[in-house]
Amino acid sequence: MAVEYRCCEGSFFVHVAVIVVLVLFAGLMSGLTLGLMSLSLVDLEVLVKSGTPRDRKHAAKILPVVKRQHLLLCTLLICNAAAMEALPIFLDSLVTAWGAILLSVTLILLFGEIIPQAVCSRYGLAIGAAVAPVVLVLVWICSPVAYPISKLLDFLLGEGHVALFRRAELKTLVTLHGNEAGKGGELTHDETTIIAGALELTNKTARDAMTPLSQTFAIDINAKLDKELMQEILDKGHSRVPVYYEKPTNIIGLILVKNLLSIHPDDEVPVKNVTIRKIPRVPEDMPLYDILNEFQKGHSHMAVVVKQSNPTQQPSNSQDGENLRIDIDGEKSNDKVVKGTKPMRRWKSYPNSQNSNSGNRTRKWARDEANVLQVHDTPLPKLSEDEEAIGIITMEDVIEELLQEEIFDETDIHEDQ
Repeated sequence: MAVEYRCCEGSFFVHVAVIVVLVLFAGLMSGLTLGLMSLSLVDLEVLVKSGTPRDRKHAAKILPVVKRQHLLLCTLLICNAAAMEALPIFLDSLVTAWGAILLSVTLILLFGEIIPQAVCSRYGLAIGAAVAPVVLVLVWICSPVAYPISKLLDFLLGEGHVALFRRAELKTLVTLHGNEAGKGGELTHDETTIIAGALELTNKTARDAMTPLSQTFAIDINAKLDKELMQEILDKGHSRVPVYYEKPTNIIGLILVKNLLSIHPDDEVPVKNVTIRKIPRVPEDMPLYDILNEFQKGHSHMAVVVKQSNPTQQPSNSQDGENLRIDIDGEKSNDKVVKGTKPMRRWKSYPNSQNSNSGNRTRKWARDEANVLQVHDTPLPKLSEDEEAIGIITMEDVIEELLQEEIFDETDIHEDQ
């Protein structure tokens, strides 16, 4: 039979104090279970590296505690269960049996579950950082029971919980963080658009961004740079003009318009006498990221998009994690480049370099010479029978897909719809 204590006696206040401590302790364990377990390791690592100074400090304290999530979970639940089981024992000595049951349920529900979880769900980071040393002590105390259970959970469920977002989920998350979403985000419309464009770029290919040949301005290699042609080039406003041989679909190179500044229209210089640079050929299903990486190497900022007549011989469908190199010489290349590496450029070396700067210029000239089309070679390059040129893609086309907006230059004429 339980011993009853009368009001205002010393033992009565001791039991009341113990009851209050048990309720608060149970509430703390319940709140920490929700607050700490809802913080993934990825979230904490992000806060440690890029959060506010206060969040960085709090996250750094919590990270060692939640690193072993199953052990932390077992510790918090064991402590919570112990406090809730001990509460009716002390209440029974102060009130009747039915009163102890009613009072313990009320105290646990209100002060041990609802209020603590509501507070910790909102301020879990700050509260978790404040009591992190206490939690570490509890983990050490409960380890004889909690550790074996946590190892069993690790074996059955795995040690880590993946908290990374897939590409589509990350795009939605970025959209929700935009200030236009009305959820308190601080990202502007341009920021969310560019991030979304970068995430979508991996699924887009050359065919999605190219300009069809029917809409492309190109000049015949056998033409002459007279007044009419020079004026037409000037009116188009392009910095690069493709050059074709025999038929418009056989693009063999390009001309930099800036190289025409020294040419007088009255001289009617043949196009073949001007420096014509080689133009790379890319398959229509080549990812835009791969094209962007090739453009960054400086070989060319323009490429011909080629469609394979025989899909079984599609060069872009590489295997074993490898990508075919871009075809810059007008012939199919069998060289392969492993993902994450860049192909080595074949520089011409000259021992007469006097210093590093002159050496760099020599190497640049050597590369430029390698990219120049030898027009007087016979015959001029042609597409193979199983290939068909369908469009032109430039660096600007790729950037437009990234920005998800059209880029208008000074010569573009567009009408507001």
